[in-house]
Amino acid sequence: MEWNMYNAGLVLEGGGMKGVYTAGVLDFFLDKGIGFSGCYGVSAGACCLCSYLSGQRGRGYDVTVDYLDDKNYCSAYSLLRTGDLFGVKMCYDDIPNRLNPYDYEAFASYPGRAYAVVTNIRTGRAEYLRLREMHRDITAVRASASLPLVSRNVEIGGNLYLDGGLADSVPIMHSIVDGNRKNVVVLTKEEGYRRKRSGGLELIRLRYARYPKVYELMANRHIAYNKMLDYLKRQEENGQAFVIRPRKPSDVGRIEKDKEKLRRLYEEGYRDAEEGYERMSAYLEDRV
Repeated sequence: MEWNMYNAGLVLEGGGMKGVYTAGVLDFFLDKGIGFSGCYGVSAGACCLCSYLSGQRGRGYDVTVDYLDDKNYCSAYSLLRTGDLFGVKMCYDDIPNRLNPYDYEAFASYPGRAYAVVTNIRTGRAEYLRLREMHRDITAVRASASLPLVSRNVEIGGNLYLDGGLADSVPIMHSIVDGNRKNVVVLTKEEGYRRKRSGGLELIRLRYARYPKVYELMANRHIAYNKMLDYLKRQEENGQAFVIRPRKPSDVGRIEKDKEKLRRLYEEGYRDAEEGYERMSAYLEDRV
């Protein structure tokens, strides 16, 4: 893979199965050889980021849709048997090592830096775990994508983690602090979206009684997310962000089994990236 590298950040939001939109955007980037010096993935965004960094076009989409009928991939069976809605062994071992082999060597040769965003459930703070060696660091990707209530806590270095979106859904601010004056941000929520207060908070309080920061984050997530959207809009206006996002609400659920819906959303992501290519290129190449 020959990369046309930009000294810029790539920021990928999560969103469960809606992340297939991001897979479409990233496949367009791969078709153009577009690379970024700093890459940040949250939850499903971190999962899509893996196949992008290894240059495996189409893999992000395939991994999302090819195993929907397998009870070991994403099912109530997996949740009841293992404590994880998305089966850990299948998602993070069987698929990358056997069913749809991951190109570990290509990932290792990527010329930029990559991070999976996770939430430390004891401190309630986001952490940005560097991805260096994917055999080992796939655990950070798993932690980033571990949704509350339907995933076990993930231990890394003696700390416990869950979904990065709890503490930092769209890490544009962190990317800017890291020195990225220009950023391409891929959202899975449509233009005009505003997050509402989460439901099921009492269940969260009970499940994570030993980790009250999880409840605090969930109770205030809509406030933090909407403030982030306001901040992102300001960064668009001052030239520190270029945003790609769906133009209309999607009928794809966070846990979606309809392959046709997923295919359409993937194609929408590819098409939106393609249609914005010239404007994005001008933005990235502008020295101002």
